[in-house]
Amino acid sequence: MRNYKAESVDEYIAKTPKEAQSKLREIRAAIKSAVPKAEEGISWGVPFYKYHGILAGFASFKNHVDFGLAFVLENKDRKVLEENGYITGKKTIQIRFNQKVPAAEIKQILKAKAKMNEAERATK
Repeated sequence: MRNYKAESVDEYIAKTPKEAQSKLREIRAAIKSAVPKAEEGISWGVPFYKYHGILAGFASFKNHVDFGLAFVLENKDRKVLEENGYITGKKTIQIRFNQKVPAAEIKQILKAKAKMNEAERATK
């Protein structure tokens, strides 16, 4: 769900269906835990996070929420997620309302990307 009127992540979450809200809060907590210094905001009508470059975001849909990355999901991460029943795209993880948020995997993926962003910034 894109909400171009939302001015904050709290406002975005509050305007999503009840089933999505707890999932979005869990994803948000995982992002903040993995990369505490990430900048939080609304980009492209959805919550998005930046840390020395674009990191990730999330969105609500009718029957699921998406955790979207600003980079291609590695095959090893995709395999683990798919083995646990998640649908993955090139840069997304779909989390149905009846599924647990894969917080540990999200944290691991984001920590690795944050380190890559830091390294890239250091070489500039």
